[in-house]
Amino acid sequence: MRNLIAVALGVMFAIGLGVSGMTDPAVVLGFLDFAGNWNPTLLFVMAAAVPIYLLAWFGRRARGAILDASAFPAPRHDLDWQLFLGASLFGIGWGLAGICPGPAVTILAGTSSGAVVFVLSLLTGMFIFRLGEVKS
Repeated sequence: MRNLIAVALGVMFAIGLGVSGMTDPAVVLGFLDFAGNWNPTLLFVMAAAVPIYLLAWFGRRARGAILDASAFPAPRHDLDWQLFLGASLFGIGWGLAGICPGPAVTILAGTSSGAVVFVLSLLTGMFIFRLGEVKS
């Protein structure tokens, strides 16, 4: 049942990405273009997503769980070089390609060769990270 819920939510997320235009790299790059033809669409998507996540987060804290409490990350307070390096690489890649991991997987259903390259690069980066990860 849990897997069925995960698939249903994933499909709903993919539909939301498509409807909001987040699968179009031009929309994302337009949001990052403050000096040119700025497109605020991504801002509206984030403005809608943040309150929904906050409701789930605080609801989990109040009730103890929503569907699966383990799905919510524990708060982190360790700001180290790895976090800043990873965030910087993510931001640079996002800014250059205009594709975020969620929409990239959604775009794979289409015919974009750029999405295939992006997802393969994403998976390669995750693999390299796992190789270098220190086991504790």
